[in-house]
Formats: sequence, structure tokens, C-alpha cells
Amino acid sequence: MGEGAVRVLCGPLEPSLARERERGPQMTKPLKLAVVGHTNVGKTSLLRTLLRDVGFGEVSHRPSTTRHVEGARLSVDGEALLELYDTPGLEDAIALLEHLERLERPGERLDGPARIGRFLDSTEARQRFEQEAKVLRQLLASDAGLYVIDAREPVLAKYKDELAVLAGCGKPLLPVLNFIHAANQREGEWREALARLGLHARVAFDTVAPPLDGERRLYESLALLIESARPQLERLIADHEAQAEARRQAGARLIAELLLDCAACRRSVATQPQIEQGEIAALHQAVRQREQQCVDALLRLYAFRRNDARAADLPLTDGRWGDDLFNPETLRQLGVKVGGGMAAGAATGVGIDLLVGGVTLGAAALLGALAGGGLQTARNYGGRLLGKLKGQRELTLNDNLLRLLALRQRQLLGALNARGHAATSTIQLDTPGDNSWREGKLPEALRRARAHPDWSSLNPGARLEQMERRQQVDALASELQR
Repeated sequence: MGEGAVRVLCGPLEPSLARERERGPQMTKPLKLAVVGHTNVGKTSLLRTLLRDVGFGEVSHRPSTTRHVEGARLSVDGEALLELYDTPGLEDAIALLEHLERLERPGERLDGPARIGRFLDSTEARQRFEQEAKVLRQLLASDAGLYVIDAREPVLAKYKDELAVLAGCGKPLLPVLNFIHAANQREGEWREALARLGLHARVAFDTVAPPLDGERRLYESLALLIESARPQLERLIADHEAQAEARRQAGARLIAELLLDCAACRRSVATQPQIEQGEIAALHQAVRQREQQCVDALLRLYAFRRNDARAADLPLTDGRWGDDLFNPETLRQLGVKVGGGMAAGAATGVGIDLLVGGVTLGAAALLGALAGGGLQTARNYGGRLLGKLKGQRELTLNDNLLRLLALRQRQLLGALNARGHAATSTIQLDTPGDNSWREGKLPEALRRARAHPDWSSLNPGARLEQMERRQQVDALASELQR
């Protein structure tokens, strides 16, 4: 299995994860990490982002949301490499530290783990400090701890006492500075305070908008603290990066399929205004639905939910683009210039070109062109030319609409690449600075698609498995990634 093979350790074993067991004994003992820290600092959020699982645990602004230890396992090719344990928030470290000091008897010089062990055997660990005891037990059972810090908070005495209590377990601690993109973050103050406490290894990892190399830096920092775990952490890094690239390529291909479908879309319509307008409305709806399929597929690819995306100027309502794709204002918002003539769609609705033939030939010339063009011409154009001779016209999607679709979907793909699975707000998209798609020449694959109605799933009789079509999708996907 690839990256993100997650096994929840508290709950039923999923079928895909059950296959791990059939592979036989593990080659490497998984590294166990306890995610610890004050209540409501983003511990569960960190787990969601590392696991790419928006449903792991419960995230809330209410304190003490996590009441029990919950774990999950990350595997690569069926081998478990990392176990992550979400723990309850520490709430009263000041009182607990005082209690630990009182537990030591006169003349005793207990080390940290011995003092923590005595506390865990006491009545207070089952009553007043029950939550803190759960945290300490899990840290003792783990190889190391990730101490999550809300970087927006001032460096208070209670946090220093928490670190003193956790240090008593004798396990390596890696501070993780969360919410570093907030306007009121105090990252500098925290770095200085942690250094004074002897914690020089630390990592900034915003769980809502993690840096592109955030996981790499987190795991590399862990490897410095736990040298024996370096091989499995390096495997995890390599697998995560390979899977991230695979997602980007798959996302670009989904967008390429959408654009090719729309470029090749072509429908005949009788030259009667009422019928014409009905066909235009039907084509609008078909394109909206096709774009929605692409949005849904991208969200699934990145393991997000349908309501996780909304553009600043193009809001997604219940997972659906709110602003009308065919509204001229939508084009202007994304900087797509609306030209004159058919490209503006002024007569029939933005995004639709109404073609009466595309060439200034009489009926006799059309028949001559059809007869002289050979078999391939007859296959590609015979029905269309015949329809024109009967007084029919054709609906196609103009270049401006293709530009708009490309801009919107590329924006969404970029936002998903940068989004953490702890994010609870909808995705906000800004006006793109991508002049090549706003004003430049459309890719050759889309121009070729114009002549192949059978390449579009929006047309009846589509033949989507043609080799040439697949080649053009591949070429367009590569161009979309530039």
C-alpha cells in the first residue's frame, strides 16, 4: 500500500488494512509517538493532517474535546512504520508538578520516570489528575512525544510546567509550533523560551496550512532525536512525497479530461428561437454538472469532503459552484477578457458559440467539400455538414469558457495541495496571476478536440478510449502542471 495507509488502533480493523496482517510479521517495529500538549492547541488537528483524515477524532473550540487516547498507524507497502497517539489535553500542570514534588520522601532522589511511576500508582492519578495520567502513561509507552504549541498564545508558566512534567517521562520531546500563519502568532517568543528550556530541536507545522515541506522537516527533526528510527522515517518521507506527486498528476489529468470534454462538445440545434434557447440551457446545465464532477473528484482525490471548498468570488454551496459559470461577471472576476462577436456569446448566452457553418460556402460548395474530403472527412464532418444543409446550427463552448474552467480548477488543485486536513473553514481562492490561461494561446490539445466531437462525454456516441484522445489528455495534463 502507498502513503496514508492508516489503521485506527481504537476501533474495528478496516478491510484494506486487514490485508496488512496477511503479509506476515512486521519487518520493523513501528515508531510510537504520543501527541501531547495543553488542551485545545491542535493535537487532534495535527493527527488529521499527518494522517490525511478529516474524520479522525473530534476538533472543536471547546476545551477538553479529546477525553481518551486514540491511535492510528501509518504504513508503507503493508509495513507499519509509525504509530501516532492522540492524548487528552493537559489542564492543571502547575498543581500536578507541585503534587509530584510532594510525592518524593525525605532523603530520596528519584529520577523523572520513577517519580512519574509512583504518581501513576497513586489514587490522585485515578481521580483529580485522571486526564494528565492518561497522557503520561501514553508518553511512557511511546518512543517520543510531539508537544503541540498554539503559537498564538503567550509563553505562560503553565506551559513551562507542562514541559517539566512531560520531561519527567524521560522521552525525547519535539515541540511543534501550530498556527504560525496567524496574524497574532508569537513564534519568536516561543523559540526563545524553548531554547532556554534546552529544547533546541523544534518544528513549525501549521495544521491548517502546512508548508509543502512540513512533513519532511517534522520527520527529519524526529530522526535527529531518535537516530535508530531514521530508516523508517526516511521511507515515510519518500513515500509521502511520491504520493503527493501522484496526486498532483492525477489532479491535472482530471482537469484535462474536463477541458477536453468541453472543447469537443458540439450539439446540433434547429434554427427556431424557442428550441435554440432550450438547447442552450440544456448545454449550460450539462457543463455545470461536468465541472461539478471534476470538483467532486478532486476533493475525493485529496481526501476532503464535498463542503470543504469555496472560492472567494466563486463560492461552493453544498459542494457546488455558486456563481454562474456562464455569467459575464464570472469571467471578469478571473480576468478573462470577453471579446466581441461569437466569442462574447452576446446573442445566445456567454460561453456558447452558435455556428451557422463556420465557412462562407454555398450548398453546392459544401457538398463538393464533403465529396472531395475523403472517408475521414465524411466521418468527422459529414453529419455536421448535412445538418447545416438542413438549416440546423451547432452549439459549441467558446474559448473564454475553456479558460474559465481551467483557471477555476487549477486554483482548486493548488489550494488542495496546500490545505491541511485540520482546516475547518472552506477554501478561499483569489484571482489567479496565470496570464497564460487568461490571455495566451489555448493548448494544441484543445484546438484538436474541436474537430473530434466523439472525444466528449457530453456528446452522444462518445468514444473516450481512442488512443489519440488519451494522448491529448496526457499532453494537456502535462501542460496544466507547468
